[in-house]
Amino acid sequence: MTISVMTISLVTTIAGQTKYEKDLQSWRSDREARLKAEDGWLTVSGLFWLREGINEFGSAPTNDIVLPAAGAPARIGSFDLAGEKITLRVEENLQVSIEGRPVRETELKLTSNSSPPIVQGDLTFIVLKRGEKFGIRFKDRNSAARRNFTGLRWYPAKEEFRVTASFAPYESPKEVSIINILGDIEKYQSPGLLRFTLKGQEYSLEPVALGEKGLFIIFRDLTSNRTTYGAARFLNTGWPVDGKVEIDFNQAINPPCAFTIYATCPLPVRQNRLNVAIEAGELIYHGPISDHAISKPRDN
Repeated sequence: MTISVMTISLVTTIAGQTKYEKDLQSWRSDREARLKAEDGWLTVSGLFWLREGINEFGSAPTNDIVLPAAGAPARIGSFDLAGEKITLRVEENLQVSIEGRPVRETELKLTSNSSPPIVQGDLTFIVLKRGEKFGIRFKDRNSAARRNFTGLRWYPAKEEFRVTASFAPYESPKEVSIINILGDIEKYQSPGLLRFTLKGQEYSLEPVALGEKGLFIIFRDLTSNRTTYGAARFLNTGWPVDGKVEIDFNQAINPPCAFTIYATCPLPVRQNRLNVAIEAGELIYHGPISDHAISKPRDN
């Protein structure tokens, strides 16, 4: 049986496209699994800002931090804030652990502006530093947002939104000030610009560095607040290789703010607000999100 060169080429192309779509579907399934995990963003159920001094926490209304979780202990303990020092104190009748070790009283150490998870049953607490403020991110494995998750929706995979960008490095890494949804400014380092062509037009994006994880892009486009999440979408890439970076907009995802009001998501810099509709990646999430109010720091 004779097979033409054209037939072989077509079969190869179809096989390659099928593999890409299969790999992309696997990646998207992993993305959803991470979101639904016991420590995923769907479990985030509160964000509480600490005041100087003692901050008692538990489900009882007499606490400084009142937890919304059904079945949470009336009083778990306290976070004591003294300048930059935070001490956790736990009630004697409760089991609380950090990295698998039971704790009764300990000074909390922050790495990259967050502490290790503090676990009490199905509840988790993480100390965060945002600007000059310290807060507690509260997670509940039994949150309504996790229980009632409706699944992610995506644009179909489109090869035209998988582009190769040229990397134009800065002479030295540039400090970039990025505003988050709370109005706080966070500092990042950008190594340079990514320049690419899409729909016959040239565009550029300013990524920030994530160490060994590669580059991180926060962007908006003309689909934002229409078919995709309004504030921004996120995209990760590898580091440049021979001056090139592959940008696959089919892997663009919603920020945590799309699933919980307790995330402090960064917003795109002006450079990354693109005047083009990028009809690829994750669509707006229409399921339930956590809806309790974020607490504010109180006066002493």
